[in-house]
Amino acid sequence: MFLYVPSYLGGLDSSIITKFAADYYREKGLPPLDTYSIDYVDNDKNFVKSDFQPNSDNYYIELMNRSLHTNHHKIVIDTPELASYMEDAMIARDMPGMADIDSSLLLFCKNVKNEMTVSLTGECADEIFGGYPWFFREDALNSNTFPWSIALQERQELLNPQISKKVNLKEYVDFRYNESLAEVEILDCDSKETAEKRKISHLTLNWFMQTLLDRSDRMSMYNGFELRVPFCDYRLAEYVWNIPWEWKALKGREKGLLRYVAKDFLPNEIVDRKKSPYPKTHNPSYLKKVKCMLMDIMKDKNSPIHNLLNSNFVLDILNTDGKSFSRPWFGQLMMWMSENNTNFYIVFFSLKLLKNTIIL
Repeated sequence: MFLYVPSYLGGLDSSIITKFAADYYREKGLPPLDTYSIDYVDNDKNFVKSDFQPNSDNYYIELMNRSLHTNHHKIVIDTPELASYMEDAMIARDMPGMADIDSSLLLFCKNVKNEMTVSLTGECADEIFGGYPWFFREDALNSNTFPWSIALQERQELLNPQISKKVNLKEYVDFRYNESLAEVEILDCDSKETAEKRKISHLTLNWFMQTLLDRSDRMSMYNGFELRVPFCDYRLAEYVWNIPWEWKALKGREKGLLRYVAKDFLPNEIVDRKKSPYPKTHNPSYLKKVKCMLMDIMKDKNSPIHNLLNSNFVLDILNTDGKSFSRPWFGQLMMWMSENNTNFYIVFFSLKLLKNTIIL
């Protein structure tokens, strides 16, 4: 039996999948569909409104639950648990990943696995239908590199100076970027805008989406849990690829076409909701916890991390609570998150180095 397990019920993509799954359950005379969402201890107290996230997720989750009459479960994660599971998430990935973005999904899957074994998610709709800000922001479109990672100089500075002299990140990234763009086929009927958006769509589908799919697969299967992604059906991806950008971004909105289709069967508040990030903790104790974890490693003069990274720069990041690292690691996407994420990549490396093992 299939069920739908949204990691973000209340968003457009997850709500679309939930709608069709819930309708199927009703047509077959099955009990109400089980749905799940993730939240964090004290997020109701610590939530801070921003341009990227003007409302908390709970309002929209409750709206969808009332609309579809699902049997909803909320998984609530505490700060110490979220931080401690970063090492498990590192092991599940076999390489540095996305910090609490990984550990929260790992814990989510761990909790849901107690009741279910298979789930559907709304992932990949952003990649296929043009849902990310880099499809619209001029600085990203004109960056001449992968638009979600445009701060190479900061990354270069993270390396030990001796290693940095031998590893030219920009040279490698430029090579892969140009190699990828050479694969894009522009059609004679493409408008100038569609042609440009084909390029960024190709990068998103073949690089960014692969990273997220790998994350989902590793965090779920680490728990013996299976996530399935209906939006990633190759037939849908191929069909949408050739839709003109002017239609795909109908009314100038991210996922404009998808919103237009969904307006007939979802509440207007869900259809018109501004895209928000994957749910994260707003608890200030999380940053403090992670900072202490990394500081303990940095104080160990024998830690292998000192051979790999620029220790002075890492300490500067720690001492300024991340403010000295001007741009979050995943650029435009992680700008939706708080400054807590600015030192996560280093934390991941550090935790893996606790085992005296580096996987590159």
